[in-house]
Amino acid sequence: MERGVQRWVVDISEWNPSPPEFSSALNLLPRHEHSSILRFFKMEDRKRALVSRLLQYVLVHNILKIPYDEIIIKRTLEGKPYLECDKVGSEFPNFNFNVSHHGDYVVIASEPLCLVGLDVVSYTIPQNEDTIAFVKNFSSYFSSLEWKNIMNASSSSSSSVLVEFYRYWSLKEAYVKAIGSGMMAYGLEQVEFLHDGWNNIRAKVGGEILKEWRFWLSEMGNRHCVAVAKGHPRSATESYRRTLTRTEFEPDEYRAGLLLPNISFVSKSVEQLISISME
Repeated sequence: MERGVQRWVVDISEWNPSPPEFSSALNLLPRHEHSSILRFFKMEDRKRALVSRLLQYVLVHNILKIPYDEIIIKRTLEGKPYLECDKVGSEFPNFNFNVSHHGDYVVIASEPLCLVGLDVVSYTIPQNEDTIAFVKNFSSYFSSLEWKNIMNASSSSSSSVLVEFYRYWSLKEAYVKAIGSGMMAYGLEQVEFLHDGWNNIRAKVGGEILKEWRFWLSEMGNRHCVAVAKGHPRSATESYRRTLTRTEFEPDEYRAGLLLPNISFVSKSVEQLISISME
């Protein structure tokens, strides 16, 4: 199953396509994906959207060996992407993936059995906005302990507050994305994260520790971090659960999937993705 555990990252700041090059990359995607990319006005946003879609198709093609033009990726009502396919095979009893983009990076993670969610964030705030005021806009989404830790970071600097805020935020988002829920549809204040210096990360929902979940947080590049969440398929929302191959596993089988190593992110260029799509 280990081959189903993938972590890829693309630094879009290193890709500066000409209009023909952008169109060529866009045409590697099915026609129905184009509008979700071209609806953006700024080229940076179009790049993020295109690379996000391209990563999904290329990873599926590369790992599952499905012919590129036969890959069908759909989305649930909440926007969770999933592969519609009966060719995955027993090696990957529940292959699924998740994508995220913010700042310079677009990332994708896949798992062969557990649900997976991830979120990458850039430690930035809207232009001309005060850091503390910005963070306080989101206070209702955090538990009292989380909020205390965020505000205590202000003793170092406002920059430290921002880093602490985004670390908690990315973990919450990774979790709700893993289960297939929309951010605003799920009570984020119900999910509380505990950690030991940002290691040994645990989550509580409704005051109960999630024993069948694992979480990781790591720094990425210049002032970015990425959170990864993986857990039991039975936790998926109803609409997402219907897309999964299996939601129940024997304890030993599930534990084997849960304990698969969380590998490091592998850097890919857009040119490499294009090359893989043509293999």
